Amino acid sequence: MKLPEKRAPRDRWLTRAEAARLLRAARSHPKSRRLAPFILVALYTGTRKEAILALRFAPHTTGGWIDTERGVLYRKAQDMRETKKRRPPVRMPQKLLAHARRWKRNRTWVVEYEGARVGSIKTAWRRAIRDADLPEVTPHTLKHTAVTWAMHKGVPLADAAGFFGTTVATLESVYLHHHPSFQEATAKALDGWK
Repeated sequence: MKLPEKRAPRDRWLTRAEAARLLRAARSHPKSRRLAPFILVALYTGTRKEAILALRFAPHTTGGWIDTERGVLYRKAQDMRETKKRRPPVRMPQKLLAHARRWKRNRTWVVEYEGARVGSIKTAWRRAIRDADLPEVTPHTLKHTAVTWAMHKGVPLADAAGFFGTTVATLESVYLHHHPSFQEATAKALDGWK
């Protein structure tokens, strides 16, 4: 049996203005407010949806946790086996850490509704992207956005690969054209031709 050809990776990512619109839309409706922490964690760390929804503020056996003392987000439980979708620990940016410390004061789960873990964000997500007028955006777009923003800032590929739990090869094949040094030496060399 022949497998279908692999599709080209999507190149959809959010601008800062679009991300702000999405966050405002999530915060504007009482039933989609729980998306705000999800969106912030995804944008600041590039963590995948399933890992974010399993995050707590203390170690547990079914998912990751945020250590607000050390500023580290553990994407998976200690005993969870590693899969193809790697989940390495990540140092939290200071802005996200400030949010996490505030969230920790009155909740157990990073993304929760009425004190319980949120298992699905489908309905709230659809409402938020509709209200933000971003119909083609998926939760995975937030990971693409985080990686793309890191590339725009010129983050070295090895550092970005470790931070986002991906490989340098994936960054090169999917995101490198967003890096400021993309083909820079060749372009400069060709500028010198007479």
